[in-house]
Amino acid sequence: MRFGDFIKEGKARKATPDRLMAESLIKNTFEDLKFLAQTKLTELSKRKLVSNYYESLRSLLEAISLLKGYKIYSHEAFTYFLKEKLNQDVLSLKFDRFRKIRNGLNYYGKSIRLNEAKDIIEELRRAINEIKRKFINE
Repeated sequence: MRFGDFIKEGKARKATPDRLMAESLIKNTFEDLKFLAQTKLTELSKRKLVSNYYESLRSLLEAISLLKGYKIYSHEAFTYFLKEKLNQDVLSLKFDRFRKIRNGLNYYGKSIRLNEAKDIIEELRRAINEIKRKFINE
């Protein structure tokens, strides 16, 4: 699969770059990240925290795609956007892994142990920080 396949399928499209929407997404995501950082990781919160950190990463990628002139409607397409449009092979693999973990938690009733959630959240934070450092001017 390639990013162009998602465009052909209507799961992504070329668009006029939208700086205002991207800036709004970035601002909201940074606020969400502050909230998440204050939320204690517990047995009860672990699933939602993993999902919400993933969503923050995806939201930053959506902002970047808007700046680059793409509107993406598929979470899977972000994997190929990272790889082909941003030249981030390692991050694309990590994102796809996070996507599958999140889908398992949200849609397939999968569970994770507390220590797994802690490790995944740390990995997500590192990926978010890498995206911020490389692509977002604060």
